[in-house]
Amino acid sequence: MASTSTSLTLPVLPLDDEVVLPGMVVPLDLNDADVRAAVEAAQAAARSTPGKPRVLLVPRIDGTYASTGVLGTVEQVGRLADGDPGALIRGRGRVRIGAGTTGPGAALWVEGTPVDQSVPDPLPGQVAELVKEYKALATAWLRKRGAWQVVDRVQAIDDVSQLADNSGYSPFLTTEQKVELLETVDPVARLKLATQQLRDHLAEQDVAETIAKDVQEGVDKQQREFLLRRQLEAVRKELRELNGEQEGEESDDYRARVEAADLPEKVREAALKEVDKLERSSDQSPEGSWIRTWLDTVLELPWNERTEDAYDIQGAKGVLDAEHSGLEDVKERITEYLAVRKRRGERGLGVVGGRRGGAVLALVGPPGVGKTSLGESVAHAMGRKFVRVALGGVRDEAEIRGHRRTYVGALPGRIVRAIKEAGSMNPVVLLDEIDKVGSDFRGDPAAALLEVLDPAQNHTFRDHYLEVELDLSDVVFLATANVLEAIPEALLDRMELVRLDGYTEDEKVVIARDHLLPRQLERAGLNADEVTIDEGALRKLAGEYTREAGVRTLERSIARLLRKVAAQHELGERKLPFSVTEGELRGLIGRPHHVPESAQDPAERRTAVPGVATGLAVTGAGGDVLFVEASLADPETGAAGLTLTGQLGDVMKESAQIALSFLRSHGAELELPVADLKDRGVHIHFPAGAVPKDGPSAGITMTTALASLLSGRLVRTDVAMTGEVSLTGRVLPIGGVKQKLLAAHRAGVTTVIIPKRNEPDLDDVPAEVLDKLDVHAVTDVRQVLELALSPATSDAAREVSAAA
Repeated sequence: MASTSTSLTLPVLPLDDEVVLPGMVVPLDLNDADVRAAVEAAQAAARSTPGKPRVLLVPRIDGTYASTGVLGTVEQVGRLADGDPGALIRGRGRVRIGAGTTGPGAALWVEGTPVDQSVPDPLPGQVAELVKEYKALATAWLRKRGAWQVVDRVQAIDDVSQLADNSGYSPFLTTEQKVELLETVDPVARLKLATQQLRDHLAEQDVAETIAKDVQEGVDKQQREFLLRRQLEAVRKELRELNGEQEGEESDDYRARVEAADLPEKVREAALKEVDKLERSSDQSPEGSWIRTWLDTVLELPWNERTEDAYDIQGAKGVLDAEHSGLEDVKERITEYLAVRKRRGERGLGVVGGRRGGAVLALVGPPGVGKTSLGESVAHAMGRKFVRVALGGVRDEAEIRGHRRTYVGALPGRIVRAIKEAGSMNPVVLLDEIDKVGSDFRGDPAAALLEVLDPAQNHTFRDHYLEVELDLSDVVFLATANVLEAIPEALLDRMELVRLDGYTEDEKVVIARDHLLPRQLERAGLNADEVTIDEGALRKLAGEYTREAGVRTLERSIARLLRKVAAQHELGERKLPFSVTEGELRGLIGRPHHVPESAQDPAERRTAVPGVATGLAVTGAGGDVLFVEASLADPETGAAGLTLTGQLGDVMKESAQIALSFLRSHGAELELPVADLKDRGVHIHFPAGAVPKDGPSAGITMTTALASLLSGRLVRTDVAMTGEVSLTGRVLPIGGVKQKLLAAHRAGVTTVIIPKRNEPDLDDVPAEVLDKLDVHAVTDVRQVLELALSPATSDAAREVSAAA
C-alpha cells in the first residue's frame, strides 16, 4: 500500500476529544472560533478553485494533534437544530499531516498527503470471512439497540475500508480507540481492530446484562416479599380487629416487653441495645432472628423470681427422714444450712457483698445409695424448685458456659437452662455424675464449672450466650459422684464433701419395707393387702440375694419376687392374699447368690487351708471382701522369687514385696521357717483376676497369708483385716474404714483388724454395725498374727512337714 504523490494544502479544523472517520457526516458548531476560522478559510480558498470548500479534520487530545487527519468537505452552512450557526462536513479520506504553511484567514494551514486505502478485488478468503464476522457482530449490536434501518445500510457496505470506518459511529468507543482506528492505515488491519473492539463490547454488554438481570430479580424478590409482608400485616390487623385485640400486642413488640419486664438494670440496658439493633436490621437479615432468640431467652429467665425457703427446721428434717432412711450426714448438713439461713435473714444479713447464702455440696458414694433422689428430697424439704442437670459424658465446655451467639444454633449453657426451667433464681440444682465429665478438643467442662461452683464468684456468672451477669449465689448446688479421685482437685476444693458409704443391713430392711416395697407393689399392679413380705424375707434378700452398698439390686429382687407372685396368681397356681416368708424365697426366685463365708461348711471355706487370708477393700461399688492366697513352689521345679497375679497395680505389688521382705528379716523372731523363702518361689494371688486392684491397704493381709502358709496355721474364718505394712512391721493407716466395715458386716465377718491410727474413723460407722463387730486396732504386724492365726496343732504341723 503506497501513498500518492499529490500534496494538499488545507486549513486545520481541530476536534477536541472527538474523532471523525472517512465516510462520516458530522455537524459542527460555528460558534467555536477554531471551527469558524477553518470553515471561513476553506470558503475563501474555494472561491479561486472549483469544488466544495475543503478542511482537514484533526483530533486534538489534551492539546496534542494526531499525526493523521481526515479530508472533509463542507457540504452545507446554515443553522443547526437548536438555531445556532453550523456547518455540515463529510469525511472523505485519510491525510497524513505534513509541515505547516500559510493561507488566507485566521486558520492554521498545513500540507498533507492523501493515503491510498485500496483493497484487491475480489477479496481474499480471510478478508471476506472478517467482513462477514464484522457485519454479524454489528448486526447483533444494532438489533439490541433497535436500529433496524441501520442494519440494512451496514449490510450493503462491501468496501473493507469503508466498513471499518463505519465503526466510528459506535458510541461505546473511547476517543483513544477512535484515534487508533484513524491512524491504522491498512484497511484489513483496521477492520480487524474494529471487529475486536465490537466483540469486546458485546462481551462486556452480556456480562452487564447478566448482572442487571440478577440485580433486577433480587429487587423484584425484595419488592414481592415487601408487598407480601405488608399484606400479611394487613391480614393480621383485620384478624385482631375481628377478635377484639389491641393493635401492637406486647408479644410482637420487644421494646414494650423489655420495658414492662422486671429486669435488673444492666440486663435491661443490654436488652434495649439489642432491641435497637433489631429495629435497625432488615427483615431479611439473619441477625434479626438471632436477636429475637436472645431476647426471648432473656425475657424468659426468672431474674427476680425467688421461692421463699421453708424455715420450719423440724418440718424439713421430718421430710428428709420420711423420704430417706439413713444418710444422717446429709440431713444434718441441710438442717444446718436452713438454720443458719433463717438466722441470717432475721438479722438482715441475707445479702452480703452482693452474695447470698447458697451452698455447694458434693455427695460421693457408690451407686444405688440414693444420691440423685436425695436432691429432690432436699428441694422438697426447703420448699424450693428442683432441676437436674446430667453431666455424664459431657465433653464440650460450651455445654456449661453456652455458645457464642455467632454460631449457628447457639444456645445458653446447661446452668442457664436449668435456671430457666426451674422458674426461680434459687432452685436446688443437682449436677448428676460430675465425676463422669470428660474433656477433648472442645474444652474441659470441669474447668468451666469452677466459676459456677465457687461461692466467691458465682454471683457474677457470665454465660457466653447471654453475655450478662447472672447471680447464682442463692442456688443450692448438689453434685453427685461415685469416684472421688475422678473429680479434679480444684473443683473438689470448691465443694463441701459429704460421703455416703452405703447402708447397713438393718437400714436396707427399713428402706425396702417403707420405700421399695410400696413402689414395686404399685408397678406390679398389686395392693398392700394382697402380697406382704415379712422382715425375715427382706433381711435374707438384703443379706444373701444381694451384696451391694446401695439398694438398686435389692429393689430389682423385690420386683422380681412380686412379678413371680402376680404371674402365678394369673396362672391359677397361687391364691391371694399371700405372705412371702424367708422359706418361700428359694421356690420363687431361686437360691441365694451371696452366702456368708461363716455360713458355709468349715471344710469348704476358702480359709480352710493355710495361706489364705481375708482382706477388706473399697471399690467403685462400695466396700468389698477380698481374699489373698499364697503358695510355695516345689524347690526342685519352681524358680525362686515372687510371682503376683490378679491384675494388681504397682502399689499393691510393692506391698507384696514389703510383706515378703518383712517375713524374711523377722521370720526367726516369729518362729517361721524362713529358709523356705530363699530356695522356693512364692506365689501370691488375688481371686477375681478380671478385676483390677491397687492400693496399700492389703499389706497386712498378704503378710498374714504368707505367715499362715509358712507356719501351717489357718487364718480364722471370722477375721478380716485392712492396713498398710511397713518394712519394720508397723501397721499404717488407710482410707475407707466405714465402707470396709460395712462390707465385713454384710459378708458375715465378726472380727475386724484395723490400724490403730484409724480408730477415730469408727465414729462414722453406724452403732448397730459396731455392736455386731469385734474391732481390734493394732500398731504392729505381730498383733495381727496373734489375732488372725489359729493356734498350731500337731496335725497341721505334720501336714506342713509332709508338704515340705
